[in-house]
Amino acid sequence: QMQLVESGGGLVQAGGSLRLSCAASGRTFSVVGMAWFRQAPGKEREFVATINWSGDRTYYADSVKGRCTISRDNRKNTVYLEMNSLKSEDTAVYYCAARGSSGVATDKAYYDYWGQGTRVTVSS
Repeated sequence: QMQLVESGGGLVQAGGSLRLSCAASGRTFSVVGMAWFRQAPGKEREFVATINWSGDRTYYADSVKGRCTISRDNRKNTVYLEMNSLKSEDTAVYYCAARGSSGVATDKAYYDYWGQGTRVTVSS
């Protein structure tokens, strides 16, 4: 089992920045692939970014590429999502997810553990 707790969401103006954090506990964090997904009101949960166990492989959704950076600190059992140049369409609840293997994946079906989410609201 693994527990995930997100933090760092909030209200920000368009063009601003936020850094989301996801603290993990339980299962050994350093060997699992991690990701961020988001869900806007009335929409499906969608992939944002993923990172492998060692942090040397990442992949981003086209909608956030160049504006977001996913990273991890295995000593702190934490994964981060740095978001810059935020747009109103980035408004959503952001979820941290962990999978039972070490690589990257963009499909939510490959993730076994989920946090409760942190809300990001971008005002225009």
